[in-house]
Amino acid sequence: MKRRRRTARPARKRKIVYYLAVSADGFIARPDGDVAWLDRPRTAGDYGMAAFYKTIDTVLMGRKTYELGLKLGQKGYPGKKNYVFSRTLRPTAKARVQIVSGDVGELAWKLRSEEGKHIWLVGGADLAAAFLDAGQLDELIIHVIPTFIGEGIPLIQPRHRSVELTLLSTRTYRDGVLRLDYAVRR
Repeated sequence: MKRRRRTARPARKRKIVYYLAVSADGFIARPDGDVAWLDRPRTAGDYGMAAFYKTIDTVLMGRKTYELGLKLGQKGYPGKKNYVFSRTLRPTAKARVQIVSGDVGELAWKLRSEEGKHIWLVGGADLAAAFLDAGQLDELIIHVIPTFIGEGIPLIQPRHRSVELTLLSTRTYRDGVLRLDYAVRR
């Protein structure tokens, strides 16, 4: 009797989590990528960021998010594996990031098959949409900032889709920020 070789995908031990802030009217940045509106005059601490940061060991970014970080002096997330999705950037020896241009589903499968902590999808809207549409986004932790910015880059790039979410938890902060934690239903 022949043994069948298993080709099933690994169980989802490592979650891919889209952890971010959004304006009250649903935007992650202004049309030009500006996020100065995120600077809060009276903050309520770090909104759980330090605790979240301990749960991840890998960061996924789109090119525009990565380039915004570079402008702000951030060359990657310290102590984490950093991946940047881009069709135009080229890897350099000094970079703290790995440039990837392939299918998001393939990279997600590869990362999930490795031992490790959860994976942070930093942004942006196009990359989040690609992971969502590939069935590779597990959770969204959204901090709603009580500010309208009128127009901008949406939370997730619009496409014809219907994705149900399950509310896991909510938290309010003294300064009016609301944290929503959703699981993507499968």
